[in-house]
Amino acid sequence: MQRSFSRVKNSRGFTLVELAVVIVIIGVLAAFGVPRFLKSVEKSKGAEAFAYLAAVRSAQERFQSQQGTYASSVSDLDTQSAPPKYFSVGAIGAGTTSSLENSWKLTLTRIGASAGYSSYTVVFTDQGFDSTSTIDSSISPITQ
Repeated sequence: MQRSFSRVKNSRGFTLVELAVVIVIIGVLAAFGVPRFLKSVEKSKGAEAFAYLAAVRSAQERFQSQQGTYASSVSDLDTQSAPPKYFSVGAIGAGTTSSLENSWKLTLTRIGASAGYSSYTVVFTDQGFDSTSTIDSSISPITQ
């Protein structure tokens, strides 16, 4: 009889309290880690928009030097960049001078919302990134 009692006493395993503590620790780590992960994913999607707009800006400068005016359509440009996957591309319009001869403006709008960020826009002009963009500075690839 004493032999079977000692066997139970020596058995190894986790108690319910130990398992509960581990679950709480994992929950706390996830509470801090998941929002950072989602923010970095959204920031990479924003970087896609900036890369596309930078390619459009370069193509616009080449077009302007050859034609004397900026292009009115992205399809007129010699850019090899595919349209961004997570943004809708607006139409190229005249910028601050109200004439495509001197300025242009292009807006990308985030399709849907992700990671708690509402839909936002990224605007580029002939001068580069435009402050009328509504992208959150915490996910903008150009801010630190």
